[in-house]
Amino acid sequence: MAVKIRLQRHGKKNNVFFHLVVADSRAPRDGAFIEKLGIYNPNTNPATVDINFDSTLNWLQDGAVPTNTCKAILSYKGILMKKHLLDGVKKGALTEEQVEKKFTAWMQEKEAKVNAKKDNLSTGKKSAEAKRLEVEKAAKATKAAKVAAKAAPAVEAAPEASAEEAAPATEA
Repeated sequence: MAVKIRLQRHGKKNNVFFHLVVADSRAPRDGAFIEKLGIYNPNTNPATVDINFDSTLNWLQDGAVPTNTCKAILSYKGILMKKHLLDGVKKGALTEEQVEKKFTAWMQEKEAKVNAKKDNLSTGKKSAEAKRLEVEKAAKATKAAKVAAKAAPAVEAAPEASAEEAAPATEA
């Protein structure tokens, strides 16, 4: 039986999320599955991925084949990196201590990148909001100046117009 790690669609139109599942390759996309491994929500920025690390690693070592999208998600979470390092232990190229050291270093680097992206998103959002507020203040000031300029000459022009109207009336 060919076993795949793939996504199972849930949610509603324009607001979908996915379950990562282990399923027989012949089963329908949203049909029967063997085990649920986690959740992937692409609606958040960055995307939310919650995976049972050990169970997924065991399925990969037992021969489950991930789909392309699942492979990218597993790579993002470091599961494929851990599998690669453990394969090196099986071949005798690495020891368990080296694997743990390399993997923790890789995970710390990955977390630093994700946190930097989150920080950039939050600061970018704040700076965009501040810029938008400044533009609105400038627009409000120009509108107020136009209204004041429009109102001021109208008040001054009204007495002149009445004086001009009064002069032709006396001539007639």
